[in-house]
Amino acid sequence: MIYREAGDFKTSYLADSQTFPIRFDRYGYYLLLAVAFGVVPFFINDYWANAVLVPFLIYAIAAIGLNILTGYCGQVSLGTGGFMAVGAYSCFKLMTSFPDLNLLFCVLLGGIITAAVGVLFGLPSLRIKGFYLAVATLAAQFFLVWLFNKVPWFYNYSASGQINAPTRSLFGIILTGPRTEAWAKYLFCLIILLAVAWVARNLTRGAIGRSWMAIRDMDIAAEIIGVNPLKAKLTAFAVSSFFIGIAGALFFAVYLGAAEVGEAFGIDKSFLVLFMIIIGGLGSMFGSFAGAAFLVLLPVFLKNLLVGGLGWPTDLAAHFEIIIVGALIILFLILEPHGLAQLWRVIKEKLRLWPFPH
Repeated sequence: MIYREAGDFKTSYLADSQTFPIRFDRYGYYLLLAVAFGVVPFFINDYWANAVLVPFLIYAIAAIGLNILTGYCGQVSLGTGGFMAVGAYSCFKLMTSFPDLNLLFCVLLGGIITAAVGVLFGLPSLRIKGFYLAVATLAAQFFLVWLFNKVPWFYNYSASGQINAPTRSLFGIILTGPRTEAWAKYLFCLIILLAVAWVARNLTRGAIGRSWMAIRDMDIAAEIIGVNPLKAKLTAFAVSSFFIGIAGALFFAVYLGAAEVGEAFGIDKSFLVLFMIIIGGLGSMFGSFAGAAFLVLLPVFLKNLLVGGLGWPTDLAAHFEIIIVGALIILFLILEPHGLAQLWRVIKEKLRLWPFPH
């Protein structure tokens, strides 16, 4: 087998601690990036962009954000949909209030505003945890959806209550609006996802990431050895909400183009992102990508199989999809609580030792 460490020498601590210490993994990562940037944009069409690729990229950003809070810091959150709504409405207000402001800045500022809101709703985590914190974040979800529905200023006093993304371009390339090319919004979301993943990976491998994991594993022991729970929990809420706000801004401006808060950012969105990190693997960057890919591809596959192939009614296929997702979540929680990321780690270990017994 070619998946071996023999001859792959490490001569420095930096080389030994890199994200992909095995040469074969690094080459696979570089090949994947080459295909993503050099091949896919030339063959992508509207169907693949809107049904698979762009939703996957955006949900992967949201999954990374929630995984930082829940997987790395151990703070359960059911308010992801509400925080995505904060990012979306912040981006909308910035785009309409400052027509000359760059779209990238609108997205990033939407993330910053969401981070501030996330810290505010993260304050209860200093006193409560577990089920009680989940209920508190669920209350934040309902409150934020109610707020954006009831205060007309957020949707610019529109009679329909819907927000619509105005046309914006970056370097002369249109990224929002009906004239957006599939490859343009794909590349824009891909670049932001890579930046988010790079920042998240470095944060989780550094001192702040270790403080998050110490709080997750045993908060009392972490406080005894010098970890500040106030700083650790609030930074986790801030970073997580920042990434989720970016995902919400992209989901509204680049993917949907128009949104209504109850339909686009309801409680089902919070559960969907939570299911992504459960199936993908808590406390794993790869798990965020795997879970997002799984739950984006599964409905597309089932729709083509059941509706297109077997001729089932659309509503019956939709209900069957919910049943399958629920069964898979139960199956993963029982058989492999660490999700697809753990399965991938086991496969790699077996490949490294094959054909010898494990």
